[in-house]
Amino acid sequence: MQQDSSRRFIARLFTHLTWIIILGLFYLFFQDKWLQQNDPNHGLMNINNNAPVVLQRNRQGHYVAPGRINDHPVRFLLDTGATNISIPGTLADSLKLTPGRAAYANTANGTIKVYATQLDSVALGGLSLKQVSAHINPHMQGETVLLGMSFLQHLELIQKGDTLTLKY
Repeated sequence: MQQDSSRRFIARLFTHLTWIIILGLFYLFFQDKWLQQNDPNHGLMNINNNAPVVLQRNRQGHYVAPGRINDHPVRFLLDTGATNISIPGTLADSLKLTPGRAAYANTANGTIKVYATQLDSVALGGLSLKQVSAHINPHMQGETVLLGMSFLQHLELIQKGDTLTLKY
């Protein structure tokens, strides 16, 4: 009787472990799929060889990619409608950026107060620029930086389908 009870316990334990393993594998599989759909450029390398950067549009229709500001890793959202690079206030604090003169920026949500700053370097893949104008936006939520025209105006942008190629 005791032996039969032990066998049932072990069988239930293995059944539960099997389901946990199966669910874990599903999680890993779908997490990779989710990442590929929402951040297809997450593996973009920061190479310093001036090679063109080819970005894929994400599920929402945006171009997002990892990059660097003053040699610190950041996540960029390319925004050709933004005059300058726009950095969330909390991220600017962690990057130790100094807010300069106050200015006003027109956004989809109205006019807001921002602070001018100068970035020592901005890099996206193999494309890098020195001394780039930006502004600190204390109202902006999250950690994503809007990569505006103060950087993009120095590049050639070629869009075909869901692919955007940037080069000098």
